[in-house]
Amino acid sequence: MPTGQLFRYNEKLERLRASRAAIIYNPVARRLSRNRHLLQRSIEALKAQGIEANLIGTTGPNSASQQARQQIEAGCDLILAAGGDGTINEVANGMLHSGVPLGILPGGTANVLARELRMSMNMATVAEQLCAMKPVRVASGSLRLGEFDRRTFLCMAGAGLDAEIVCNVDLDLKAAIGKLAYYIGGFGQVFRPLTEFEVSVDGKNFEASFALISRVRNYGGDLEIARGASLLSDDFEVVLFRGKQSFQYLPYFVGVALGQTARMSGVSIVHGRTVTCHAVAGKEVFAQVDGELAGKLSATAEILPDSLTLLVPPAYLAREQSFCEERACA
Repeated sequence: MPTGQLFRYNEKLERLRASRAAIIYNPVARRLSRNRHLLQRSIEALKAQGIEANLIGTTGPNSASQQARQQIEAGCDLILAAGGDGTINEVANGMLHSGVPLGILPGGTANVLARELRMSMNMATVAEQLCAMKPVRVASGSLRLGEFDRRTFLCMAGAGLDAEIVCNVDLDLKAAIGKLAYYIGGFGQVFRPLTEFEVSVDGKNFEASFALISRVRNYGGDLEIARGASLLSDDFEVVLFRGKQSFQYLPYFVGVALGQTARMSGVSIVHGRTVTCHAVAGKEVFAQVDGELAGKLSATAEILPDSLTLLVPPAYLAREQSFCEERACA
């Protein structure tokens, strides 16, 4: 059986009870800037369900965390993050252990969390379905870089190749063409040497040039890499790829696309609650959190159990409960 205790559904959280919501949104997000009417339609959809909602625009990087805390202190009993995974990440960082539910209105580039939950990509449609969703207590991940910098994540953290791509992506190109910019950045890494680094998962040691520390199966909106991960478990699935040359990742990509990652030579898949990554002396290795550059190794990821209330579709909850039961019996 994989490490970590599996989720048990709390019947006390069986339905959403909310009357006052704050929609925290990124006014420069690509989809929102082009479709501002979706926010107003979402407000109207919430009002039809008895929820009064106010729009709160972010004012800069990392402002959403403080804004979420302020709205909770002001009496909001529901926080909605409208935007991409970066915006959702920031909002969640301001809501830990509050008990107030977090809902997501997808409006970003990859929308990894929304796709993991198999939600509509139309935020107004999601808003119309909000009161049918289930508030579920879930674990989150915490990534600490160096001594003091700590950041919570709902989806994933990565070190090595994918963080290098995030570091070098052209932000203007991303704004223009969305997640295709990441693929272009990835192709730019072909034939470049990669740096392997040390990874420890619950004390078990590995080497990798790409470490994916995941709470979700979805990766980038198009692929499933950590196929044994679940938001309803209280551990990470850690997928480790070895290789000092980027062209070695071409067969890895094919294996991921075919769902054969676990059978590939050079790939290790383990479950754990604490993951540390250390760069070899003199080497520089980047880390990312939910698709946003976080900094450089060393880094430690830890599970924060029962730390957030997340609104999920009923179909997702039923599917993941069955999935976790199968994991428990494996």
